[in-house]
Amino acid sequence: MNKPVVLVAEELSEAGLAVLGADFEVRHTDGADRSQLLPALADVDALIVRSATQVDAEAIAAAPKLRVVARAGVGLDNVDVEAATKAGVMVVNAPTSNITSAAEHTVALILASARNVAQAHSALKDGEWKRSKYTGVELDEKVVGILGLGKIGQLVAQRLQPFGVEIIAYDPYLQPARAAAMGVRLASLEEVLQQADFITVHLPKSKETIGLIGDRELHMVKPTVRLINVARGGIIDENALYSALKEGRVAGAGIDVFAKEPCTDSPLFEFDQVVVTPHLGASTHEAQEKAGTQVARSVKLALAGEFVPDAVNVQGGAVAEDVKPGLPLTEKLGRIFTALAGEVATRLDVEVRGEISAQDVRVLELAALKGVFTDVVEDAVTYVNAPLLAKDRGVVVELVTSAESPDWRNVITVRGVLADGRTVSVSGTLSGPRQITKIVEVNGYAMEIEPTEHLAFFTYADRPGIVGIVGRLLGEHNVNIASMQVSRDVKGGKALIALTVDTAIPSDVVEQIAAEIGADSGRTVDLED
Repeated sequence: MNKPVVLVAEELSEAGLAVLGADFEVRHTDGADRSQLLPALADVDALIVRSATQVDAEAIAAAPKLRVVARAGVGLDNVDVEAATKAGVMVVNAPTSNITSAAEHTVALILASARNVAQAHSALKDGEWKRSKYTGVELDEKVVGILGLGKIGQLVAQRLQPFGVEIIAYDPYLQPARAAAMGVRLASLEEVLQQADFITVHLPKSKETIGLIGDRELHMVKPTVRLINVARGGIIDENALYSALKEGRVAGAGIDVFAKEPCTDSPLFEFDQVVVTPHLGASTHEAQEKAGTQVARSVKLALAGEFVPDAVNVQGGAVAEDVKPGLPLTEKLGRIFTALAGEVATRLDVEVRGEISAQDVRVLELAALKGVFTDVVEDAVTYVNAPLLAKDRGVVVELVTSAESPDWRNVITVRGVLADGRTVSVSGTLSGPRQITKIVEVNGYAMEIEPTEHLAFFTYADRPGIVGIVGRLLGEHNVNIASMQVSRDVKGGKALIALTVDTAIPSDVVEQIAAEIGADSGRTVDLED
């Protein structure tokens, strides 16, 4: 078989390339050169970029086999996520690759601003020994205001606490109890501006945050305040900051990011009390290596059709540890559902019941859809294009959750309504300390069977001798039964035989069994990868 093709359009760490290993055909091109990039995309399965390659609608259209675009970094300004989603292409990045580096750079700028490190360094190298001019301030007993208590903001808080500071934070999406557990007091934006001696920004750049710290806000701060921005340029209005520095309403600043980059000439540069760096927050060897390895792992998962936690255009977000074991189970349930139904449902409900329902289980809906369509369409089904496949086929999908699960600690059900009004359902659970996968219900019949690679289900009128007939016919065709269970609604009513077998049952044998036992239906399911 041909190996999947991964096109590396910009420099990737050796560690990242090593993660890809020998499982892929890795090619290289200059992503910044469109004349090289577009032809190179013709037959690639995955594209890895940094910030110089523009992955727009034209580039995506030039890559008909493309399944995943990976940005070895945090931002996605150079990737058209909407165009990728429409094409069923997963977009991933490395959101945690630089968080330690960014947090440490924030602390570096806070200390550099407090102690005038850069200014004193420059003066001394120019032959000036001016100790009194560059007298600084201590962090001890100062108030540090953090705007945005996400991953980086939390790391900054952790690193600053040993300095003896009081930390307050503005984050409207965080519960006060969660902040208190970190030793941080939540406050309004106005309170942070008015009380803090140092203010550091760790917010995403959006319509709501651009210009968040403007002229109005900079009239609320202490004249001794120092502002730090290692997040995104434009969150602090640079013109407003210039005026505040000019008028003595702000004591200093440490700026790593600018509204327009690269920035080599800014009015802020005229102030001796402003420390600037050229967007170095993520510029460490460790961050670059983490970005490379993280996206390489994501590419491997994506091309294997697995869920990718760092995918930005997949509903569900990060997967809770308690939910992860349910992904392969739910995908199997989807495949069994399709085999039992024999067609695509008009409506599909994914039911999640029990303790697990308290978690964010939206990803289980994606897993079910992936399973439902895996054996229906020719192309590879992923967590990105599975919802699109459902939409294109007019399937109404709903996720149902409930804490009530009388028979099992947790149970997941895929239930669908077919075009003729029939309902098909299959339920499964993870049992015991080893989380063993079990099918516990099919079309209302209770059972407890482990889904192996080959399964078969026969529904028939309950009467003696059926088990013997099924066993005999399978034995005559050298198909070994691994396990068999019989379930019925009432004595003498309808019954269901569920079997796991060592090899696939030929279709003519299935027809022969169905005919001899007078089965209402006979279906096989092959779960081989």
